Amino acid sequence: MTAATVHGVPLVPGDVVRVLALVSVVVGTWWSGSVATALFLLVLGGTMVPRAIGAPAVLDVAYCSTILFAAWAAQLDWYVAVGWLDVVVHAVATGLIAVLSLRALQTWRVIGTGRPRGETAVLVVGIGAVLSVLWEVGEWAGNAWLDRNIQVGYPDTMGDLLAGLAGSAVAAVVVAGRP
Repeated sequence: MTAATVHGVPLVPGDVVRVLALVSVVVGTWWSGSVATALFLLVLGGTMVPRAIGAPAVLDVAYCSTILFAAWAAQLDWYVAVGWLDVVVHAVATGLIAVLSLRALQTWRVIGTGRPRGETAVLVVGIGAVLSVLWEVGEWAGNAWLDRNIQVGYPDTMGDLLAGLAGSAVAAVVVAGRP
């Protein structure tokens, strides 16, 4: 049995989520307008990273599905309706983004591979912490300059930062524990 291909490029399971992200750009734009367009274009771009670096299928699908879910949850006000969902999504997404970022930095030879497990764990936590801060700055800027419906505030920001740090720590333990 041969793998499915498009113009000679083999399809991988994450490609299904990438197609859903592309459809989400159209549906989100129709549903909610320009802020949704920007959000789903960001997600679509993000879903291309695992494909570009040849990430393992499990990481590819988990990461892409999580960021797509996170975007739709924001658009559909699920974070408002389900108080704990925002923190859970921040934890899961940040952990996955940190691991994918580490793989990207290794693939692009910004940092080397074969590091001691403890060093790898510290890198994952550090990447996740920095990305959490940048995301919260982005949420603040989006609220201040684009759309007042973007949820911000001290309790939200602190909860999101703690969740991102916790998610990165869990991801670090998983990554450091893998052979």
